[in-house]
Amino acid sequence: MSKIIQRDRSVIPACDVSFEKFEEIIKETADIDGVGAYKIGFSLSLRYGLPKVVEIARKYTDKPLIYDHQKAGTDIPATGNEFAKIMKESRINAVILFPMAGPTTQKKWTRALQEENIEVIIGGLMTHDKYLYSEGGVIADEGISKDCGWLWMYRNGVDDMVNNYVVPGNKPYRIKKIREELEVHQRRIGIKLDELVFYAPGFVAQGGEISETAETAGKYWHAIIGRGIYKADNIKQAALELTSKL
Repeated sequence: MSKIIQRDRSVIPACDVSFEKFEEIIKETADIDGVGAYKIGFSLSLRYGLPKVVEIARKYTDKPLIYDHQKAGTDIPATGNEFAKIMKESRINAVILFPMAGPTTQKKWTRALQEENIEVIIGGLMTHDKYLYSEGGVIADEGISKDCGWLWMYRNGVDDMVNNYVVPGNKPYRIKKIREELEVHQRRIGIKLDELVFYAPGFVAQGGEISETAETAGKYWHAIIGRGIYKADNIKQAALELTSKL
C-alpha cells in the first residue's frame, strides 16, 4: 500500500469530456498544487483509447491518473487479470472498483491490480437517488445484514488490504458512517491499515459542500469534481477556487 496522492487533501478533476477538453483541463490545472490527480472516465478511454489519453496527459503532468471504468469490478472473477494487464500497459496509476458482482470478483480483481502494482480504490455507495433499496433502488441498505449491501463492499476492501475508498461527497453523514465502520472492522479482524484515504465525488453540480466533507472524512481525502471544473467559463480559476476550500 502507498499513497496515491502525496497531499493530505486535493481536488481531482473528473475528465468525462472530449479529447480536446481533456487536454485543456490538464494544461490549465497541471501547475496548481492543490490539484492532486486526474480521473479518466470510460467516455475518453472507449472513444480514443486509454494509452493515447495517458500519452496526452503525460505531456503536461506526472500527477497520478485514476481510471474509473464506471463501474469496474462487476464481471466474473476471471476477467480481472486481463483488466489489470490493460491498466498496466496503459500506465494507469490507480483504478476505481465498484464490486457489485460479489466478494469473489472483488477479491480477484483487487488482487490482480495489486499484483500489477496498481493502486485500488473501492466504492460501494453512489451519489444519485434511487440507488439504495430504501430509496427505491436495488442495493441493500447497511441495516439489512452485515454480510450484504453497500457497506459490505467497503468492509471487504479492508480484508484485501485496501486503504483507498470512494464515498459520496453529497452525503456527509454516510461518509462518517463508512469511516467509523472501516475503523471498527480493522479492529474486529486484527488488521491495521495505513491511514484511510477517501475520494469523494458529488460536489457542485450534485449539491455536495467541500467544507461539510472536511468535517466528516478525516485527515486524508480528495474531492472529485467534474462539471464544476470542465463546464466552468474559466477552468483554471474554477480549480483555484475549489482548491482554496480544502
